[in-house]
Amino acid sequence: MKIPQRLQPLLEDGIIDDVLRQLKSGKEAAVYLVRCGGHTRCAKVYKEANQRSFRQAVEYQEGRKVRNSRRARAMEKGSRYGKHEQESLWQTAEVEALYRLAAAGVRVPKTYGFFEGVLLMDVVEDADGQPAPRLNDVMLTPDEARQWHAQLVREVVRMLCAGLVHGDLSEFNILLAADGPVIIDLPQAVDAVHNNHAARLLERDVENLADFFGRFAPELLQTHYGKEIWKHYANGDLTPDTVLTGQFAETTRKADVRGVLREIDAAIKEEMQRQERMREAE
Repeated sequence: MKIPQRLQPLLEDGIIDDVLRQLKSGKEAAVYLVRCGGHTRCAKVYKEANQRSFRQAVEYQEGRKVRNSRRARAMEKGSRYGKHEQESLWQTAEVEALYRLAAAGVRVPKTYGFFEGVLLMDVVEDADGQPAPRLNDVMLTPDEARQWHAQLVREVVRMLCAGLVHGDLSEFNILLAADGPVIIDLPQAVDAVHNNHAARLLERDVENLADFFGRFAPELLQTHYGKEIWKHYANGDLTPDTVLTGQFAETTRKADVRGVLREIDAAIKEEMQRQERMREAE
């Protein structure tokens, strides 16, 4: 097996001792089983931007903070340096999300560091001690489908309480470990507060769960947890223990457009008066 170029420095520095085999190749990275001392771990090797099928859409990038103004300007201009920094931001977003979610009690792999495009993590194992399968590769009973669906909806809630939305959650990036589902693949995770697409992405994540588990337990296709969860979040009363029903009634009340326009006009007038007072004070 040819050792990926990005893993060579880790071998030379003794961070990993051996590359055992490739575990999978996804749309943004390839994952290898590696040996680190007496432990077997996963090395997620990110693909170069031109080799990925998953594009860094604007909807995922919105709200991500870049503290260095030079980096921000370069990324906006799309220079070579800016593209490199954009790529670095995309990769480190997953690392930051994994640490943040683990601290919130979300079931994600334990991480052991990020090294120039390589993320070291625990191997998620099944009951036989083998790398756990993706949900997409597993047949479920109706009771198992209901159980894992309920648990994953609760994981989505914990993620949102931690301020994040997965953004690409489906049966393809959930592993079924010996003790239940584990969520993976988070470079596209979005900030629930600062990303205007967060509500739609969360609803899509939850709909994906209902669509998959509904193959085994059809009643789950009639649930609407996404809208219900976001309503609690928007109202400021969502907690990891919030009781959910899976039901949601759309409001039929018409928006008070005239009232909104009056408030906008009042705000404009107030600002004009403030500026006028400032000019007079000069």
